[in-house]
Amino acid sequence: MAADVRPRRSMLYMPGSNPRALEKGRSLPADALILDLEDAVAPDAKEAARAEIVNALGRGGYAPREVLVRINGLETRWGRADLAAMATAGADAVLLPKVESADQVRAASIALADAGAPEGLAIWCMIETPLGVLKVEEIAAADARLAGLVMGTADLARALHCRHTADRAPFLTSLSRVVLAARAYGLAAIDGVFLDLDDMAGLEAECRQGLDLGFDGKSLFHPKTIETANHVFGPSGAEIEEAWAVIDAFKAAEAEGKGVVVLNGKLVENLHVENARRLLALAEEIERRDG
Repeated sequence: MAADVRPRRSMLYMPGSNPRALEKGRSLPADALILDLEDAVAPDAKEAARAEIVNALGRGGYAPREVLVRINGLETRWGRADLAAMATAGADAVLLPKVESADQVRAASIALADAGAPEGLAIWCMIETPLGVLKVEEIAAADARLAGLVMGTADLARALHCRHTADRAPFLTSLSRVVLAARAYGLAAIDGVFLDLDDMAGLEAECRQGLDLGFDGKSLFHPKTIETANHVFGPSGAEIEEAWAVIDAFKAAEAEGKGVVVLNGKLVENLHVENARRLLALAEEIERRDG
């Protein structure tokens, strides 16, 4: 399932056990919500949380936000029931935690089909362990339902015994491998969470780094961070103007029988035109959704 041109600037985790949070999600400006049954829910509350999410999805009202439900791992005592419940609950996707092999993705896809899931119900994968990073290419190629990869840098840091430095040097290899796999197989790629809610400048810097690395957006755990992620990962006015200039300059060059053109001292080829069109399509979709 190739990634479409869809805004995924901000992807907010929301605890499935909190009905007020599930209700609030309908009004937040996040591009996507991750209704969580895994880390955010205590073991004795998981079944109740599953029912809360099914009920919330049944009531609707989340559009145009993309809604993912992070289930518990299929090896846990809740995972299979989570997957079966979400197959027809009305989410856009299920998010699998701690994926380390293509077999895990295929097993989830088969289970969804057996539970009556529509073809359009996507699978997303959390990449948050060393083995998951090393196996990310085979994971990305695993199944036609697969639509995106989400970095889990908090769990990855624990497994790597590394520090959360400002430049994220310990994560750069892992981050780049995930982006490479996502782009190779037409998937969306979402960066990991920023942990310090009192450091908005740090959040913006990390969002810009994620954008530079090629991520489509940022996963978040608090509504106060949505605005920053939306701003950084959304095309700026200058970028939109430049995209139109690239397209117009290339059209003029083609009319003269040329395959390349120089714009503001920079070489412009067809690949630059493709990127410009993608950016403009993203900007148009953001404008349509945000009004």
